[in-house]
Amino acid sequence: MTEAELATLPVSEFAFPGPLRDQLVAAILDGSKTTTASLFEQYQVPGEELPQAARLEAVIDSEGRRVAAIETTQVLVVPLGQVPLEHAIAEGEGYTSVAEWRAGHERFWTSAELATELGHTPQLSDSTMVVLETFRVV
Repeated sequence: MTEAELATLPVSEFAFPGPLRDQLVAAILDGSKTTTASLFEQYQVPGEELPQAARLEAVIDSEGRRVAAIETTQVLVVPLGQVPLEHAIAEGEGYTSVAEWRAGHERFWTSAELATELGHTPQLSDSTMVVLETFRVV
C-alpha cells in the first residue's frame, strides 16, 4: 500500500498514546498481534460503528503517524466470559491464559483514560459484551 493510499484510510487507534500503544503497534508491525478486543459499549456512542470484515484502516503510533494498514478479517461479539484462549494469545501481548488476558484488559477497561472517554467506569462481568476483532497487515 502506498503512502498516499494509507493517508486516505480511516484511523485505527490501539490504546491511548504512550507506552502501551507503542507496544501494541510494535506487535502489529512484527506480526505477533493479529487480534484486538474492545468493549461493545465503546461502539454505542454516536458516530461509532462496529468493525466489519474487509474494512481497511491505518494504524497510528503515539505520534499520530500512520505506520501500517490493517484489514479486519473477522468480528465476533461475545460475552467477556467466553473469550477463547486463541484470541488472547493472538493479541500479541504475551498472554498464556484467558485469565491473564482478562486481568490485563480489565485494567485497561476500568482505567481513568477510558472512564473519561466513556463518561463512567464500566462495570465488568462475565456477561459484559466485548468485540473481538481479527486483522492482518496489508
